[in-house]
Amino acid sequence: MDDEMIRQLLVAQKNEITEHHVYLRLAKAVKDTHNSGIMKKISEEELSHYNFWKKYTNKDVRPNRLQVFKFFWIARLFGVTFGIKLMERGEEQAQIDYGRIAQSIPEAKKIISDEDRHEKELAAMVEEERLEYIGSVVLGLNDALVELTGALAGLTFALQNTKLIALAGLITGIAASFSMAASSYLSTKADGDRHNAARSSLYTGIAYILTVFLLIIPYLVLGNYFLCLGLTILIAVLIILTFNFYISVAKDLSFKRRFFEMAGLSLGIAVLSFGIGYLIRMFLGIEV
Repeated sequence: MDDEMIRQLLVAQKNEITEHHVYLRLAKAVKDTHNSGIMKKISEEELSHYNFWKKYTNKDVRPNRLQVFKFFWIARLFGVTFGIKLMERGEEQAQIDYGRIAQSIPEAKKIISDEDRHEKELAAMVEEERLEYIGSVVLGLNDALVELTGALAGLTFALQNTKLIALAGLITGIAASFSMAASSYLSTKADGDRHNAARSSLYTGIAYILTVFLLIIPYLVLGNYFLCLGLTILIAVLIILTFNFYISVAKDLSFKRRFFEMAGLSLGIAVLSFGIGYLIRMFLGIEV
């Protein structure tokens, strides 16, 4: 094996020992015994892969402590599924030519195939409440973004006063969040899922009301209503960007399609509402 091959094997070896430590720490930190067992099993597989590459490099490699710290806390804060899938994405992007390695080390082909298959199977077994209710979060976020972004755009031109806009927006948003939570509860209960109805409505309501407060912040701290509207739209886009990135990683979905669909809907409603606010103001001849 040439120097470049050895270098790539060392990179692969470092990835494996780093991920071994991430999964091992998660296995100890996760309270759920089911998920803890899965993390422990994956950590053992990562260690066996590390030892496989070590046979060819004849070198011990230390884990990347910064990566261990980073992905451990990402998993703890944003969910185990999101954390480990984000980490695995990073491994896929590593500059390692596994095809070339397999030509020199035939056994490597099976190791690579097994690793990919086993880790996907195990990751799919992880149970997380936040992912079970992701549909409720989507409902709350999407409704808040579409309705309140549109409402704030219309109110901005109709009222032209940041304090009045914030007041009207908060009243509208809080009332709508309770309404949406109640609708989610009744809808889930009507489907025969009485056990999850309350939690589903809770996730919907929390997602809605948090989005409301984030969108209204500019109107509470600034005086220029057009600047506030611009910042609100920016915040809406950032919320959509962040949420869809999370979903695309955790659920293995297309990021671009979901992002442009959600952003287009919210911004389109905002533009339409801004125009309606202008027309209503002109038609009624109201000056605030």
